[in-house]
Parts: sequence; structure tokens; C-alpha cells
Amino acid sequence: MERDDRVRAWRPDVPGVNEVLHAHFTRHAYPPHTHGDWTLLLVDTGGVEYALDRARHQAPPRSLTVLPPHVPHDGRAALPDGFDKRVLYVDERWLPARLAGAAADAPQLADPQLGRAVRALHGSLQRRDDLESESRLAFVAERVAAHLDRRAGGERRTATGDRGVARYVRERLEADDRTRLVELAAELGTDPTGLVRAFGREYGLPPHRYVVGRRVDRARRLLLAGVPTAEAAVLAGFHDQPHLTRHFRRVLGVTPGRFRAA
Repeated sequence: MERDDRVRAWRPDVPGVNEVLHAHFTRHAYPPHTHGDWTLLLVDTGGVEYALDRARHQAPPRSLTVLPPHVPHDGRAALPDGFDKRVLYVDERWLPARLAGAAADAPQLADPQLGRAVRALHGSLQRRDDLESESRLAFVAERVAAHLDRRAGGERRTATGDRGVARYVRERLEADDRTRLVELAAELGTDPTGLVRAFGREYGLPPHRYVVGRRVDRARRLLLAGVPTAEAAVLAGFHDQPHLTRHFRRVLGVTPGRFRAA
């Protein structure tokens, strides 16, 4: 790796996400290679030139590119200053293999709302907010699949949104709010995207926000009982005190410390 190049990679605790990669490359050029996963490439600055299945493409700044699994591609900076990128590698639990041909034919998706959703997803992944990341990924995967389905001339199959699905999910999350959406979807015979949409239609918010609200409620009770803030954060289900503070302030408009003092 060249001196000016920087790479940060990790595997989050989110089912179906096998790697997150954030990188700045100036001189490095990827040789032709393949991945076993779907690749969601978000270019933040600069630009990337690449060949996918022997066809030449460009990924300009603030663009989203979807590369299908098992299709050869390479990559290099389009400008002398290099490029910054964020990449997700997700498996077929989120994007079906039948869409690979449509992605290989036209990998770039011109959808500003989708781009914003992918950036928000990376934010939640960096915060290690796994349930929020699952919910955001469900929206991203649904929108990507819709684009690719239209190109393939097919129809996107949607899961049922009846109240039974939403209520089952709520009951399971009340019993254990660390339960994975992928696990719940498998139990119900649906997909994570349909599950999130059904929950939102019934309760007016996605599962991760429902869980965060319940955790904030638990933290409030603990704080009122005199439990120190750092301990209350962990007992309520947050990673640590800053994680609690961020959500507590968003929900209640004050920090846990000020709430406790008042």
C-alpha cells in the first residue's frame, strides 16, 4: 500500500454484512478480481475508473455503484488526488443472485435518496449500532433491488405487512431487544425488508427506533433510582455512556446527567 493510502476495515455484528471498508487511495490500482458478496461502493471524493466484466465504467464523486458477486472487476483513481470510498460487502440474504445480471449491465445507481440512505447506514455501522444498521440496510437493499428489478424487467416481490407480523416482532423485541431482524424474518417466512415495512406501518417507526425508545425509558427509570449514568447505560442496553447520551438527548432534549440532576 502506498504511503498516502489509508484503509480501515472491520466486520460488524450485523447478519449478512461480511465487511465494511473505508479507504483513501491515491496510487493504488486494484487488479482484476472477484468477490463472493455483493459490493456496495460509495465514492465520497475523487472518482474511480473500473472495468466490470470487460466493460469500462466510471464512478464519480457521491455516486453509488453496485457490483454483483463473482463478476471480475478492477479499479483505479480517476484523478491525480485519488479517491475516498466506503464499501459494504453483503451476502444474498439482502440481495438475491437473480439480480446479478442487471447489476453487471448497469452498476451505477443514480438515486440521491438511496445515496443518503447508504451514508446514514455507514454512520450507524461506525457507531456499532447493529439494530439500527439492520433497519437501514433493509431500506437500502429494498431500494437497490427495486432499481435492478426494473432493469431486469421483473417485479419486486413484497412480503405481507399484516398486523400479526408487526405484533410478533414487537413482542419478540420486548422479550429480547437484541434479537436479529434476519432471525425474526426467517421465523416468519418473510424477508427483513418486509418485516421492517410491516412494523413501520403498524407502529409508525422502524424497529431500531422502537428499541432505542424502550432502552431510553429503562435508562430514565434507572437514573431516577439513583443508578450512576455509566452503569445505567449498560443496564439499559446501550454500549456505553456516550451511546446513551446521544440517544437520550435526541429523545428527551437533555443529557442523562441533566435529567438526573433535575
